Amino acid sequence: MTNPTRDNIASATAPMRGRRVPAGPAAAWRALALAALLAPAAAAAQSQTPQDAGAWRYGLSVYGYFPSLSGAASTPTSAGGPTIDVNADKIIDALKFTFMASFDANNGRYGLFTDLMYLDLGESKQGTRDFTINRAPISGSTSADLDWDLKGTLWTLAGYYRVPTDQRFTLDVLGGARMFNLKPKLGWNINGELDGIASTSRSGQASQSETLWDAVVGAKGRVALDSAQRWSMPYYVDVGTGQSRLTWQAALGVSYAFSWGELAGMWRYISYDMKSGSMVQDLSFNGPMVGATFRW
Repeated sequence: MTNPTRDNIASATAPMRGRRVPAGPAAAWRALALAALLAPAAAAAQSQTPQDAGAWRYGLSVYGYFPSLSGAASTPTSAGGPTIDVNADKIIDALKFTFMASFDANNGRYGLFTDLMYLDLGESKQGTRDFTINRAPISGSTSADLDWDLKGTLWTLAGYYRVPTDQRFTLDVLGGARMFNLKPKLGWNINGELDGIASTSRSGQASQSETLWDAVVGAKGRVALDSAQRWSMPYYVDVGTGQSRLTWQAALGVSYAFSWGELAGMWRYISYDMKSGSMVQDLSFNGPMVGATFRW
């Protein structure tokens, strides 16, 4: 009978951390480089023959994700007119709805996994001064009513190879793609003195729908925390580019195994650096997750 904590890995997005996850492209590349260095080191430390491919094993994970949002939106107030620029994290503090699930299949050496997340975040602020016009500060008598909404679907699909290691540590080197379909919407009503913007542009609404595809590479696995391998620490990191300048994510958590699967508490960080032309320039999700994985 297989041991669920040894033969299966945690969801690609499951983590809990004891310290702040670094937020930046350079940190993502360093994390990926560390994962790449771990692979040959783990193989060299292997004292047993590589694990042979066997029967396929499967895992289905369902999580609740409770992230905060950080990012910036910019859109013209009219055709050829000045732009209104908003920091989403100063406007949005409400999570309307989120759903996340992942599925994993492996035969001990090779595997496939997919991860799907849907987010709906939004908030309205009345009389706020948390915006700029053409990136310039506004006058003291100016404020705005802002309505910021973001819906998004992230889908990751990847294959992986399990590097031979000892029984208390797994390391999967992965490659695949991530799709991000996002639909930002910004509504505004500007009040007070404001030079350079026509009265017809002081109220308006702008929305956009775009789908980004990026190739990703990374690593995932788990480290057993006790001799019975009931407690373990799943981890995940990837980095990619394509239709976005850079996307990366990192995850770390703690899980406890049962005969049917496991329960986990995690922390997940996802970052996107968009190319020019997008209504949203930079976007990140950062927060805890809790959920269950069912294995068979």
